[in-house]
Amino acid sequence: MKLAELLERLGYKVVQGDTGIKVGEINNDSRDVREGSVFVCIKGAVSDGHAYVREAAEKGAVAVVVEREVKAPEGLTLIQVEDTRYALALMSAAYYGYPAEKLKVIGVTGTKGKTTTTYMVKSILEEVGHKVGLIGTIEARIGDQVLKAGNTTPESCTIQKYFAQMVEEGCDIVVMEVSSQGLMLRRTAGIPFEIGIFTNLGEDHIGPNEHKDFEDYKRCKGLLFRQCRIGIGNADDRWFADVFRDATCSVETFGLREEADLRATDVEKIRDPGAFGVRYHVTGQMDFEVELGIPGKFSVYNSLTAIAVCRHFGVPAEKIRRALKRVRVKGRVETVKVSDAFTLLIDYAHNAMSLASLLATMREYGPGRIVTVFGCGGNRSRTRRYEMGEVSGKLSDLTIITSDNPRFEDPRAIMEDIITGIQKTDGKYIAICDRKEAIRYAIENGQPKDLIILAGKGHETYQEIRGVRYPMDERELIREVLEEWKEEHVR
Repeated sequence: MKLAELLERLGYKVVQGDTGIKVGEINNDSRDVREGSVFVCIKGAVSDGHAYVREAAEKGAVAVVVEREVKAPEGLTLIQVEDTRYALALMSAAYYGYPAEKLKVIGVTGTKGKTTTTYMVKSILEEVGHKVGLIGTIEARIGDQVLKAGNTTPESCTIQKYFAQMVEEGCDIVVMEVSSQGLMLRRTAGIPFEIGIFTNLGEDHIGPNEHKDFEDYKRCKGLLFRQCRIGIGNADDRWFADVFRDATCSVETFGLREEADLRATDVEKIRDPGAFGVRYHVTGQMDFEVELGIPGKFSVYNSLTAIAVCRHFGVPAEKIRRALKRVRVKGRVETVKVSDAFTLLIDYAHNAMSLASLLATMREYGPGRIVTVFGCGGNRSRTRRYEMGEVSGKLSDLTIITSDNPRFEDPRAIMEDIITGIQKTDGKYIAICDRKEAIRYAIENGQPKDLIILAGKGHETYQEIRGVRYPMDERELIREVLEEWKEEHVR
């Protein structure tokens, strides 16, 4: 492939060299550069690719794409663009033959609900024979291939690679989570989204390595609706109008209020032993009964979103009903069987907004006590710790504070910040740094009708400490605790 073909949809300046040269793969990490590569210099939070131009040339790169002046070795083709992140996205699309143009791409953005919504949409569309690819927080699914996720929205070159593989596998639709950072960092640039979805907005991902403030976070969410044909949004969310202010797409709404295009009425809880759910009637653009094996109002919103999307693909009501009734998502209000006396759930709630929503929802189901086990990630906003502590103190009967991805911080210092938040309330708490021991304490001290919630990890199967991700799956920790308990009591 010639370099000029990769650059065909970009504005650029040839600083030195020739765009008629043949090139191999595209890299944005100098460590991956091979003979014949094009190296795109990205300025990241930790390092700047512009500092590695000479190293890339020594490894065999034939061209480098930059957004500022650099010294380049003689014989290396040097291309300057306004934004190298944008260039990486469009060059990657060209490299793989613009695969997104052969798919119907559905993008889901919002603070909460992205993951569950994508699984619901995938389940419904597969019910009527579509082959659906998925890219999200938990994993990417390409046919029968399941790939673990690194970021909610991967780097643009990875997205385009996945799209190409999906086309090869015969997929006709892809549903993907689109994070605010993915939009801000141009990872989704150039993707012709058929449908863009807005679930809700709350304060999250604000900090030195994320968004500078809430206005920036909100603005980035709105970028999706300048890049899709149809925008579908939660009319009940207080920030709906702000997110869609600059939208260039046609707009539809869902919600519980009368003015929503698609709405839920007659919402009621379903409570079976060890299981929670909800049922409601959908009206407006469609009219039928819905039953879900996932609890709470947030599940109503997520399923409304999925219905609003699938309506555009002509899916009959009965097929939607059937798919929604059986859909389950790992780490999202996931029930784990531990005891007949009490119930244990695993959920990804990792900020104050999602934790408050989860705890308030589960309180409606009338448990004896709510026991919440959670920690907060290191190298993230300290405000989140205070807020989550305060929320759990107010809404839980007992909080067990533990560790969760301390990264480069002292886990005990993080726990002290959470305690600061809890102490604003009358909530009872205990601090146990080791997560397995915290889970053991919750299980061994479980009382009849308790609801134990392990919050924050959800689908994650690791603990990140000092730059290393150590294997740690809460399901495995629960199994180990139960086996050890049995052994102790058999003796």
